[in-house]
Amino acid sequence: MYHYSLEKSIDNFTIAMAYVPWQNFQQIYENLEEAYKEGTIFPELIKPFMGRRCLSGK
Repeated sequence: MYHYSLEKSIDNFTIAMAYVPWQNFQQIYENLEEAYKEGTIFPELIKPFMGRRCLSGK
């Protein structure tokens, strides 16, 4: 039977792995003041929190 010690083996683990799919944006805000208020220049990223799921657009 093997005895595993967390203190000795934790250095062998990868901290994290991320998957980030490519995003192709079709539009950008022309009005930079509106983009600033929304927090992005890409309207497709505006997904208001609706409690359980996000809805695209406004």
